[in-house]
Amino acid sequence: MPDTTFDVVVIGAGPGGYVAAIRAAQLGMKVALVEREHLGGVCLNWGCIPTKALLRNAEVVRLLGAGKEFGFNVENVTLDYAAAIDRSRQVSARLVKGVETLMKGNHIDVVWGSAKLASPTRVVVTAEGGDTSTLNAQAIIVATGSRARLIPGVTADGERVLTARHALERRELPKSAIIIGAGPIGLELATVWRSYGANVTVVEMLEHILPAEDAEAAAELARQFRRQKIQTLVSTRVENVEATTNGVNVRVSSPQGAQTLEGDVALVAIGVRPNSEDLGLEAVGVATERGWIKVDGFMRTNIPTVYAIGDVNGLLPLAHVASAQGILAVETIAGRQTRPFDVNAVPRGTYTSPQVASFGLSEAQAQAAGRKTRVGKFPFLANGKALGLGDNAGLVKIVADEASGEILGAVIVGAEATELLAELVLAHTAELTPEEVARTIHAHPTLNEAIMEAAHSVFGKAIHNI
Repeated sequence: MPDTTFDVVVIGAGPGGYVAAIRAAQLGMKVALVEREHLGGVCLNWGCIPTKALLRNAEVVRLLGAGKEFGFNVENVTLDYAAAIDRSRQVSARLVKGVETLMKGNHIDVVWGSAKLASPTRVVVTAEGGDTSTLNAQAIIVATGSRARLIPGVTADGERVLTARHALERRELPKSAIIIGAGPIGLELATVWRSYGANVTVVEMLEHILPAEDAEAAAELARQFRRQKIQTLVSTRVENVEATTNGVNVRVSSPQGAQTLEGDVALVAIGVRPNSEDLGLEAVGVATERGWIKVDGFMRTNIPTVYAIGDVNGLLPLAHVASAQGILAVETIAGRQTRPFDVNAVPRGTYTSPQVASFGLSEAQAQAAGRKTRVGKFPFLANGKALGLGDNAGLVKIVADEASGEILGAVIVGAEATELLAELVLAHTAELTPEEVARTIHAHPTLNEAIMEAAHSVFGKAIHNI
């Protein structure tokens, strides 16, 4: 019998679980990683990675369509959407292979099957064939992630009514699509499908698309969607979704009245729910709230030996959050000096065209919290690199505390916004002020000059904008 006693057992091999396992191994711990489906979890297999590969394809398609602006003419272009899907699967497969190599290189025991807590220090794993094994551990990390949340009474059949996973498996481009939910997942797939020629309508119950983001940034993205002929219906509630022989009917209502939207497919992208069922949490006494596992700032549950990271704890369902929480949990277990998780220091990204990236408090949130603020803005329309790229929509917006100068949050709408944001997140973490960002020399011409200018604008002193 192999040794089944470990320092740490991690349940779930997504970007939280496998990163936690690696860090534990790096710290000299004996580690078991339990997974029932795929290494890499949703992110690598059915989420962020294949989506970004498709978005790159979509970007190339849009560039070909803009040939006149750049002085070239491409005739008789054939778009193969199935090939784009195949490419996205190849990218995912390559990264999953990389995770497999990392597991072997770090001497991590990968145990395949479904895990259930038998006690605060014992995990029972049931393999696909029904065989069971018991793993003993000094600490257990639950990293089981989440899955798509559906509208009550609506079933996703994978043919007419889709979740994001269905959409990323589907090799056939829908001629028309109704996307329910205007968060990052829905808007990114809207960008892909529209770039390939589909007619897309996005339905959002709240008052603007990207409802978790700054209203001004969302309005800018909505303007660009209108230019791309993506229809957005906000303050609109879905009343019914009905699959038909030829497509799907979505009944919606808004202050303007009721209507029925018709399309080939409907994509439900209204958020996620935790994968916390059948884990034995209740029997062990782990506290949950509506299925989300409750944790403190160090990812500890109310049971001292049990931790929960990533989507399943409900703090912020993002892959990089799960990874950071995995490292935090392991270093806490190891007795290292750590800082509690700070949700206001987490970058958020939406990879539409243009991209939207943000962190911390929006202007409205800061004011609602009673903070007196100074706000600096700078448009990419006045940025030389953006003009040269032919991608000059959007702006940089920095929200700072009026008294202390602390950077409370920021949002960027524009080309490569998700790449540019890190400078401002680092400034926040290092407790720098907009003045220090503004006085940092930025190379010219670069997109990140817009960050420098927005920092100057906090004090009303942007150089290239009035």
